[in-house]
Amino acid sequence: MKSKFLLCVNDGGFPESLEPRKFYRVVDDAAAAGEGMARVIDESGEDYLYPRSCFVEVPLSGAVEGRLEAA
Repeated sequence: MKSKFLLCVNDGGFPESLEPRKFYRVVDDAAAAGEGMARVIDESGEDYLYPRSCFVEVPLSGAVEGRLEAA
C-alpha cells in the first residue's frame, strides 16, 4: 500500500508553502504523478502540485499514519 504521507526534504523554492522535515498528506493524482509531480496538502491547507523531488516516501507504521491523520 502506498503511503498517505510524504516527507518534505526540500522546499523547492516554496518556503511559505513547504517545510523541510515535515510530513505532508498526499492527494491521489495519477496524472500529476505521471508528470513527476506530487499533489499534497501544503501549509495553506489546500492541495497543490509540487515537484516529486521535494519529497521522499518513508515507510510508516499504521500507528504513526493514524497519528498523522488525526493531527
